[in-house]
Amino acid sequence: MSYLQNKVQSFNANLGTVAGKISNKRTVGPPPKPVASPTPSAASDTSKNDLKRKRADLPQIPFSQPADTGVGQHIMTQVTYAIDHLKKRDEPQTFAAILEYLSMQTREESYKKALEKILIQHDKVNHEPKREGHPAVFSFRPVHNIRSAESLLRYLQAQHTAQGLSVKELRDGWPGAEDAISKLESEGKLLVTRNKKDNHARMVWPNDPSLNFEIDNEFKAIWHKIKLPEPGALADELEKEGLTPANKHRLTKKPVKAQENPKRKARAGGKTTNVHMVGVLRDYSHLKK
Repeated sequence: MSYLQNKVQSFNANLGTVAGKISNKRTVGPPPKPVASPTPSAASDTSKNDLKRKRADLPQIPFSQPADTGVGQHIMTQVTYAIDHLKKRDEPQTFAAILEYLSMQTREESYKKALEKILIQHDKVNHEPKREGHPAVFSFRPVHNIRSAESLLRYLQAQHTAQGLSVKELRDGWPGAEDAISKLESEGKLLVTRNKKDNHARMVWPNDPSLNFEIDNEFKAIWHKIKLPEPGALADELEKEGLTPANKHRLTKKPVKAQENPKRKARAGGKTTNVHMVGVLRDYSHLKK
């Protein structure tokens, strides 16, 4: 009994120690409640509202138009405008007149000097320096320095070759070239080729009157009395002389015949399977087509 009592006492002592340890441990609080996620309709409404706010904050820029990069203020743009102005004017222009056309009178002097320097060095501009009693002037430099009918005739007569002159190049510095060319053509002073589509002059050559030759009316009458043979008469005459016309052996396309499907022949000497009815059945194979 003493052994059993000792075991019981040690078990009770261990049980009390374990119970004390369990009571000294920190208690854990309840788990946090899950937050309810928004429904799909609410989430989509929220995102739509956010997008609307963002779109409202964006600047209203037309994306089909280029950005404002100062077009019209760049010096090379002004040079282009000035050259177009000189091209339309028949008389030379001073630099002050060009500035007035461009509305650049109030620009700084450095800008004006840079613009004038570019115009002086440009290959499409003629510059005449200042002379005594005459200011410096600018004029358009075309491909050919021809601006009248008289200068056109002089240029063509001075050529050493029979090469024609392009009307497109003439229009580059002479806006009235078309009308003058038509007038000279009607007077017999120019030979002109024209476009078939719009009948505009394309190339011009000088027309030398010394090369014109008048034919007598008697010779014209004799020429027109000569009758040409009928289209088939020449071939007949050649065949009479034993010659073959060149157009007789022209290749002609043969008509294409439709391909016929060959008829399937009946198989002869086939194996007979109904031998027991030879005396009953009749042979109708001769009636097949």
